[in-house]
Amino acid sequence: MKDDKKAHARRTGRLATPTNLTPEAVQDIAGALTKLVADMFALYVKTKNFHWHMSGPHFRDYHLLLDEQSAEIFAVTDPLAERARKIGGATLRSIGHISRLKRVLDNDAEYVTPLDMLAELRDDNLQLAANMRETHGLCSEFGDVASTSLLETWIDEAERRTWFLFEASRTAEAPGSH
Repeated sequence: MKDDKKAHARRTGRLATPTNLTPEAVQDIAGALTKLVADMFALYVKTKNFHWHMSGPHFRDYHLLLDEQSAEIFAVTDPLAERARKIGGATLRSIGHISRLKRVLDNDAEYVTPLDMLAELRDDNLQLAANMRETHGLCSEFGDVASTSLLETWIDEAERRTWFLFEASRTAEAPGSH
């Protein structure tokens, strides 16, 4: 009987990844992490879209900023997805899967002003940080310290991107006015 279960698992692709987390924890955490992977891919593409379509007098600075930020966002996708797999969960399987799970809104407009691009990405990164905090809380409830530790770093990165986008989009103020 045990051999039949192993054979079935090999045929169906299900893995019994060793973990100290409960099956409920694996399901909930992997699901939350996978939503974040979808958000990261969507934010990566949106940031690249704005990078490619940037224009105006601050073109070079904004173009380079968004290129740097898109690379940072993309760099998180693999470790985030692998974390879901390490604990025995599944993760994204297709572009359609990303589309169904992502919480980052698309922007297919033919033209977006540079300041609107920065503001939209600022808000997206701010929301991403909030979604990561929510996932952090879930991981903490289940005692998944490895996921919480990774999320803490990525929350800080999202907040840094938010800050840079905010500062880059501010208009000049008179000295002493706040």
